[in-house]
Parts: sequence; C-alpha cells; structure tokens
Amino acid sequence: MSAAGSADHHEIAYDRRRLRQWLAGEARAEGVTRRRLLTLLAATAAATGLPAPEPARAADPTIVKPLPPAWFIPRGTNAETRWEALRGTGHHTPNELFFVRNHTATPVLDADEWRLRLWGDGLRGTPGEDRPVEFGYDDLRALPAVTRTAFVECAGNGRSYYSTQQGETVTGTAWTLGAVGVARWRGVRLADVLRRAGLSPYAVDVQPRGLDAEYVSGGESLGRVRRPLPLAKALDDVLLAYEMNGEPLPYDHGYPVRVLVPSWVGIASIKWVGDIEVSAQPLYSPWNTTFYRLFGPAYPQEGSKPLTRQTIKSAFELASGATFPAGQSQVLHGRSWSGAGAVARVDVSTDGGTKWRRARLHDRPRSGTWTRWSVPWTPGTPGPTHLLARATDTAGRTQPDTAVFNTQGYLFDAVVRHPVTVV
Repeated sequence: MSAAGSADHHEIAYDRRRLRQWLAGEARAEGVTRRRLLTLLAATAAATGLPAPEPARAADPTIVKPLPPAWFIPRGTNAETRWEALRGTGHHTPNELFFVRNHTATPVLDADEWRLRLWGDGLRGTPGEDRPVEFGYDDLRALPAVTRTAFVECAGNGRSYYSTQQGETVTGTAWTLGAVGVARWRGVRLADVLRRAGLSPYAVDVQPRGLDAEYVSGGESLGRVRRPLPLAKALDDVLLAYEMNGEPLPYDHGYPVRVLVPSWVGIASIKWVGDIEVSAQPLYSPWNTTFYRLFGPAYPQEGSKPLTRQTIKSAFELASGATFPAGQSQVLHGRSWSGAGAVARVDVSTDGGTKWRRARLHDRPRSGTWTRWSVPWTPGTPGPTHLLARATDTAGRTQPDTAVFNTQGYLFDAVVRHPVTVV
C-alpha cells in the first residue's frame, strides 16, 4: 500500500472510531446539533446533500489588502487570483497576489496583545478551559523555527467547472482555479508547542479556532471557524506560522499567527488562531460535519469522511479566452500540484484533447507544493480551441476527464478545458 493509501486507511478508521465514540457518549460536538450528527450516523441526510453555508454579512472592508482587477476576481468575502497575473512570478506566490478566503471579514489584530491559549483535557493538569496554557507572540518566535514551502488551497477550488464543463449544479463560491497559492512559511512546529503545553498521552484531537467574527449560516451563528485535527497529523508537519515569504503574515493571511496544515484542504489551516483545544475525546464542529464532507449519489447517504488531503490539478498561466496569432511560435506555461504527492509528469494538448505532448518540468518535484512546466506551441488554423493540461503525481494519481460529482462542489480534479482563440 502506498503512503497516501495507508494514510487514507488510517483516516477512515479514525473517523469511524470517532463516530462510535460519539454514539457511546465519549465525544463532544460543540456547535453541532444532534440532528446533524445523526445524518452522519443513521443515513438520514438526503442523497442530494446538505445546504451550503450562506455568506455572512461582514462589515466593510472584508479584505484589507488592495485587490486590483488585473490581479483578482472578487468573490463576495473572498478574492480569487487571476492565473495570468502569476506569469513570471517565480515558484512562490507573492503575498500581494495570494488569494483570500474569508468566512467573514479580516480582523486587524495587534501582535503585542495577541495570546495563544491551549486548553482541554488532552493536556496534563488542565482539566478545563479555566486553567489554560498561554503563549505570546514573542514566546512563539523564541522557539526553534522551521521554514516550509507549501500550498494552501480552498477545498472548493475549481468548483465552477462542475457546472460549466459537466453541466452539474453545485452550491458555494464559483471559484475557477485561482483559490490556491504557494508560499514559504516560517513558524514553529505545532508539536513543539503542544509538548511544551503538557500534552497528555490520552489526547486524540487538536482543534484550533480563529479570532475572526462568528460565522452565520441559515440565520444561526455557528461560532468562530474551528476544525479538529487528528493528533497524529498535528504532531507530524503542522506549523504555527508567523511569516509568509520572508515577511510577517499579512492581515488577510492570518496575522499574527495562523495554522498551516500542508497538503490538506485550506479549511484546516485556520487563520488568526487564538486558541487550541487539546482533547482526550473526539471533537466535531460544523466544519467537519455539515461542511467539508462529500454528499451526492456517489457517496454514502451520511456523506464521506471529513475532507483531508487536496486533490490533483493543473492550470495555465493564461487568461481565459486569450488570443494567439496563427503561425507564431509560443511557449505555454503552467503549474500542477497534488495533495497526495509530488507532480512527476504533465501532458498538454493544444487541440482540445486529440493529441498530447509531455511538458518540460521546471522544478524538482516535491510534495506539498506545485511544479511549474512549459511546452512550445505554434498555433495553426484560426478559430477557437481548448488547451488542456493533465498531471500525474508520485502516488500514481492522474487527472481524470470528469470529476465525481458532489453537491457542494469540493475537490474538482478533472482536466480543465482552457478556451483560447487563434487569429
């Protein structure tokens, strides 16, 4: 079994064990109704899935940094990076070009006043929140630092293609492919902080929570964004990051400190982290029950296990609908990435999928980040066509022609048909 397959097996077993513990009264589900959890256990949810969250009404501005139209596509409280703006920017996405995914509005916090509180019955000698362990900003920066290059990607990245390519109706923000970015993150290992806080041998879940405003869905406040991590993942490669590409985190990207969970869906990388519950019981939140599971005809009625690793994708560094003069040599550029392993191969078609050529890779394939590539092209007959890119990763996953439908439009992984015109 591959490393990715082994991890999948462990995560499925972990989730089933959590559900059994909840049934036995041995788990907590803050902010999740009994009815919502029963949909996971008793298969009472409709096959069409649960409704997607409604955007909260956040005060302006919801995003602090400038959003020039040449760089971003506004998406409500979010901002999608235009792929043509990434051309020539290097391996790391510049901070000013990095996409923004907000549930409410970006909070502007003061690092001098910020505290990270660790609490819960998964810590030694801290049976409840009344006796937390606290770290200040300078406390974290005094610990041994780690630098890691990794992508952060919204689970719904590519969601619009379920509709535009596959004719399927899904709910949620209509991202194309710009809800992803790669940065060089610097911070401290979450494992080091947990151990300094007095990690108990009975701990099973770690739940970071953000300091942004409470999230409202269907007229109900679900509280601040939070999502549990299995202890094994928390102790593996998770960072509490305070720098992004050599600078303090920008406000929109989690200042002063955020969680970074490499290769996993972006919801796991909680921004503006303010507290972390360490629990000896399995934990649930709306972000691993109602949201960030897969619902639909291809999945159990109770939904899939909570989403963890990202899927595989490719994108051209090119505007949709770009034009090219016939007979003039071009070099097409793009990037491919996967949550399951490094991208080892990319094949490109310039005629809508009839013929394929292998692209030249410009980065040594590494897990957790993307691989840049290029392929030469001399456009021929004038008229519309589609450019296609298909990646294969070291775990043996290759982008399919069609993504498996789910009602909330998560994890689109099919080859995207990029429209261009030869003139």
